[in-house]
Amino acid sequence: MKSSHFCCLLCCCVFDRNVTLKLAGNNRLRRVQRLDDKDVLALSKCLRNNTCVTAGLDVRYNNITDEGAGHLADLLQEDSSALLSLDLMYNNIQTDGADVLAKSLQCNSTLLSLGLSGNKIENRGAMHLASMLQVNDTLKELELADCDLATQSVIAFAIMLKSNSSLHSVDISRPLLFSHQEEWAVHFSEMLVLNSSLVELHLGKMGMTDTGMERLTEGLLLNHSLRYLDLRCNRVTRDGVRLLAKVLKQNPTLEVIDLSYNRIEDEGAVYLSEAVSGPGSVLRELSVSSNNIRTEGLLSLAQAMKVNPTLSHIYIWGNHLEEPVCQAFSELMTSGRLPPEQTDVSAYDVDGQVFLAELTHSLRRHYLRTDSDGTDASDRLQHCSRPDSTSPPQMESQQLVPMQPC
Repeated sequence: MKSSHFCCLLCCCVFDRNVTLKLAGNNRLRRVQRLDDKDVLALSKCLRNNTCVTAGLDVRYNNITDEGAGHLADLLQEDSSALLSLDLMYNNIQTDGADVLAKSLQCNSTLLSLGLSGNKIENRGAMHLASMLQVNDTLKELELADCDLATQSVIAFAIMLKSNSSLHSVDISRPLLFSHQEEWAVHFSEMLVLNSSLVELHLGKMGMTDTGMERLTEGLLLNHSLRYLDLRCNRVTRDGVRLLAKVLKQNPTLEVIDLSYNRIEDEGAVYLSEAVSGPGSVLRELSVSSNNIRTEGLLSLAQAMKVNPTLSHIYIWGNHLEEPVCQAFSELMTSGRLPPEQTDVSAYDVDGQVFLAELTHSLRRHYLRTDSDGTDASDRLQHCSRPDSTSPPQMESQQLVPMQPC
């Protein structure tokens, strides 16, 4: 795609309301030439000169490097910039690119969401972003999954979040942690005690064990703002889940938990079932996919759904789905208690015997982010927007309307 094409497109378009400009390079339906730094330079110039405000810029899965990040940083520093979201996931941005973006956000007061997941900004780049949080009080969502963060920067984010009251969602999944002492969990536990604004926390692929879970739950017991906790792909066993179940019995806010790809087995599932079945449980969505759970544990979860109508979504694929389990979940679906779009299994009958097949549905990865089709994900689960907080405004997608040439 030529830079001149960008200029022509944007300069000849009129917007009658805020839009999200989608230029992601991961279109699987047809071959798409990905954007490079020259394209980003042209794009940023056009957005500066365009009198119409763009609500969001989606340039995921392109070939943007530190140079392109610098062009976008210049755009963010413009007084006229009103970008609400910037999605740069899975480009080629490294430490220097993270540095310039962090510096631009120190004086930017409009950007609500920044996605950098999949860029190898490494420890130093992450430290720049952590320092930025000392100054920026506008950003609400920050994604840094798979960015090669190290223990130092992970702890730095925990420390910054102790005093930052604007961030609602943070994703630091899959850092490079070589220590087995799980110091980061201690700092995040302390952060959860002090932070009263964080709603969504992603800690997937952290190598967390039951020891880390023990530390984390100490903070969760005293936290009353977190709604969505992502602990997928860790090494948590039944002992760690027993502690988490204790939190669910006492914490009135946790509503979505992702425990997929851990090691909780039957006993862990029973602990969760007991917590969900108890009075006052507010858990709405639970994923325990691929946890080596057998009949006892899965039947206890099915029974918990019968007892507590609050639990509306459950994901169980990847466990041992034997005949009693298939029958129990088939009954839940047949009765309407478990709609097909709210689970990852579907029942079918062969010669009078019930089986479960896999569906592509899974626990939604984000609840505070605007969907690509322009609908606010928090609208689907209204409980995920705290009544006393200001959630990011809906960023709508809109068709470009060509103007007549002058």
